Amino acid sequence: MTKYIVSGYIGFDNFGDEAIAHVLVESLKKKGAEKITLISSNPEKTKQIHEVNSCPMLGFFESLKEADILISGGGSLLQDVTSLKSLIYYLGIIYLALFMRKKVIIFSQGIGPLRSKIGKFLTKFALKHCSEISVRDKKSQELLAGWGIVSKLVQDPIFDLDLPVKRNKGTVGIQLRNYPTLKEEFLKALADVIAQKFCDKKIEIFSFQDSIDLDVCEHFMRMLQKNGIKNVEVLSNLSINNVFEKISELEYMIAMRFHASVVAIKCEVKTIAINYDIKVKKLADEYNIPIIELNQREFPQIANL
Repeated sequence: MTKYIVSGYIGFDNFGDEAIAHVLVESLKKKGAEKITLISSNPEKTKQIHEVNSCPMLGFFESLKEADILISGGGSLLQDVTSLKSLIYYLGIIYLALFMRKKVIIFSQGIGPLRSKIGKFLTKFALKHCSEISVRDKKSQELLAGWGIVSKLVQDPIFDLDLPVKRNKGTVGIQLRNYPTLKEEFLKALADVIAQKFCDKKIEIFSFQDSIDLDVCEHFMRMLQKNGIKNVEVLSNLSINNVFEKISELEYMIAMRFHASVVAIKCEVKTIAINYDIKVKKLADEYNIPIIELNQREFPQIANL
């Protein structure tokens, strides 16, 4: 029997990362794990959602000491674009596990971008000592290969789920998140083309992490209403299964967040990605879906649907 501890972006009410944690926990349970502990920013809520043990982000030492295996992932933990501080935190857990002679598994991660020399050095050194590494995109695998590190290319864990059968109700999904380069001019132009193209359809705007997404989603809803769209609503505080169910009913999805596009692709919904991060560009290239840049003010990708 094996005891696992999982390090990831867990407990922040982010749909994608909670869905990945759900997939991982279910997989470990099927393997007969003796104990599963998730490191979380909200341990009590994490215990309730995933029905496993949980410990605080800065109080994981005893749980790590007790575990046999550390799993780091999935998502984009090993990058320093968000901040070097977050990279050091996730690498610190890996280094501590290696120091304790624990087996370390990197699970379905997107590696990079790594812009700092220290970030690149510390990541490369840590990964060279991990037992297993799986990555979710070809560019991550190529980066590691250039470092002489062997990795397995896998799909994002969401692709392995049995999601609801597509039930096209003619609804248009929009998924937005706050981001420094998301400008008012872009939103206005996007609202204009959506109002022109989908004036007769229901519009659902998805907030995947309310602390980051909800304000811009509600702002965009008001923009659409000013453009004459009456049948529009913001969907927030959704459970993982609620998100799957709602997206399976869409005709189209126009999405910023990586996992909004992943779920839509998996549900065979016609998808257009908004490129705010390299991981979204990688996904769009791999699955050959149209992509919108944040500096665009005209959207033939939408107008020609």
